[in-house]
Amino acid sequence: MNAVQGPPEGLLDRVRSVVPLIAERAAAAERARKPDDEVIEALKATGVFRSFVPRRYQGYEIDMHLYVDIGIAVSEACASTGWITTFYMEHNWLIGLFADDLQHEVFTEAPFILAPGSVNPKGGLAVRREGGYELSGRWRFATGIVHADWVLLSTMVETDEDPVQRLCLVRPSDIRVEDTWHVDGMAATGSRDIIADRVVVPERQMSLLVPPVVTAGEDATYLMRLPVRPFLSLTAAIPAVGAARRAVTLYSDLLQERVRFGTRKVQKESASAQIRLANVLTRARAAETVLRAAADQIEQQAAGRKRLSGLAQQELGLTIAHVVRDCAEVVREVMTGSGASVHFLDHELQRINRDVQMMCAHTVFDVDLAAEQCGRARLDSDVPLFL
Repeated sequence: MNAVQGPPEGLLDRVRSVVPLIAERAAAAERARKPDDEVIEALKATGVFRSFVPRRYQGYEIDMHLYVDIGIAVSEACASTGWITTFYMEHNWLIGLFADDLQHEVFTEAPFILAPGSVNPKGGLAVRREGGYELSGRWRFATGIVHADWVLLSTMVETDEDPVQRLCLVRPSDIRVEDTWHVDGMAATGSRDIIADRVVVPERQMSLLVPPVVTAGEDATYLMRLPVRPFLSLTAAIPAVGAARRAVTLYSDLLQERVRFGTRKVQKESASAQIRLANVLTRARAAETVLRAAADQIEQQAAGRKRLSGLAQQELGLTIAHVVRDCAEVVREVMTGSGASVHFLDHELQRINRDVQMMCAHTVFDVDLAAEQCGRARLDSDVPLFL
């Protein structure tokens, strides 16, 4: 592992120094269907993956505002790499759900980990055995598996009553990886399948996947107060905002030189192009504003300044899902106004469009399902609609 450079101060600048390399390697990473090795090493060296490691292990415990800034900076260069980066950052935080002795083992062995994490518990089943559990199953969409130090798998555990969802931590050598990642978007994430065949998982490597705030109490730390589901939604949404920003920038650049077929007029002189640019810029800014407001809500709970109810967390997740859909619409509108040339597979706008449409398929951005759940909960609540 490369030596980690510098204190938490200056982290954003260190990450931005890697952005030109990320942009340079983005197309090749998509063709290779995995994150670029040198990019991952360069990001490691910035210390960015220490962002949500506990301070007691020399972690940074950064705030949500810096988190958004970092994720957007990387995602403007490559949305897939932005996705990998924010998830690798967040998955170090998930280690905090495990017992103290396991955290100590993980973070004294290395200053941070790179780990894929599957949130779908239906991928596998853990059965209690002497000394722990026996885990078997298949998990799809394992973002981060290509460079993994550890593997986080959500699973169901059989009990005398109803099965319980648990999170388990295993070594890459314990599982098998199958390269199924032949997709039209987010190809550079290398999100392959994970297969476990009767893997023995000690009790200490299992944790309940529940919002830490439920059991944290008044003396909880910053990291323990982070709400699980909104934090996951934020993690997955940041790259969409970066993608939308980059798409609008590319569209503005294109208008400076593109001459529409059958005319001699540069497109920037066209009223329709001027209107489209103003609208997509405003919509991209609005999406980012809403995302940053959501991040601030998460930050306020983590800092102990407020407590988000279960309903508020649900509605925050739905709000973030709408941000991602809005970003996808911005990119789609840019594509509509950019002519046929942007449909060549090697065009950057085409790659952005593929990536952001794929992002919308993530389970946390199922707007209809989230809205149904929020609407039902809202109708059963006596909390005022507008505070």
